[in-house]
Amino acid sequence: MRIGFVGFGEAAYHIAKGLNQPGIASITAFDINVTEQLRQRAREARTRLVETNRELAESCDIMLSAVTANQAANAAEQNAPYLTAAHIYADLNSVSPGLKQSIARVIEASGARFAEIAMMAPVPPYGHKVPMLAGGAGAAEFVERLAPFGISAEIVSSEVGTAAATKMFRSIIVKGLEALLTECVLGASRYNADERVFASLAESFPGIHWKQLADYMVGRVVVHGERRAREMEEVAATLREIEIEPIMADAIVRRMDWSVEAGLKQLFGGEAPKNYRDVVNAAAKKPVGAD
Repeated sequence: MRIGFVGFGEAAYHIAKGLNQPGIASITAFDINVTEQLRQRAREARTRLVETNRELAESCDIMLSAVTANQAANAAEQNAPYLTAAHIYADLNSVSPGLKQSIARVIEASGARFAEIAMMAPVPPYGHKVPMLAGGAGAAEFVERLAPFGISAEIVSSEVGTAAATKMFRSIIVKGLEALLTECVLGASRYNADERVFASLAESFPGIHWKQLADYMVGRVVVHGERRAREMEEVAATLREIEIEPIMADAIVRRMDWSVEAGLKQLFGGEAPKNYRDVVNAAAKKPVGAD
């Protein structure tokens, strides 16, 4: 079996590392933005980088699209001309059900089988064993062929859209908590009220270590704010498709984009800060819009 990745960011890297097993003949990847970090990750994951969509299609049987949400449709359109009936095209991107359905039509017109995949947890530390939901005409074959290698995917529907909808509406809670905790600590820390806020939350919601959660989630906003903003735009689009005003989803987009505009990822060298106070201090030193 030959595996190919469209896009080789964090998710693809960790999945590729896990799939390097006997029975997988090769793993290849095509990414439009090849950096030295990407080349290093490809070496670590024993993944061969190719230079064109054609090369990628010719080198794999199962193609996994793992690009940013706003590039999912472009990736499908660019790869479809080189797909055949021998291919399975699995879209792992966090996009709306409507967009997944549109991508499925593009892929299936080539003769390839399409599977929508929704990853239901951060890929690290699960790697290729991250919990997934699968749907579409190609879902059963995707799961059947990759389950022996540790892929953990539940088939939720033969139709495209159910898996994506599950991911989208879960994101309102997960990314909403990230945005809420970021905004909470930015404000509370100015008054040295953050510890008391967490103590009060622990009384109201026992079993949750709120400071640890804030450290983790605020760090995720710093590192992945750009990607999360684009994913939440897909959530907003999903809600609009069913005539629900995305009041909260739009607000989450704004908070995620704030982290990008503040340059926080660059300030921390692309790594997650150790705790939320580091983010608070960095934001105070570098106001939004500062050079």
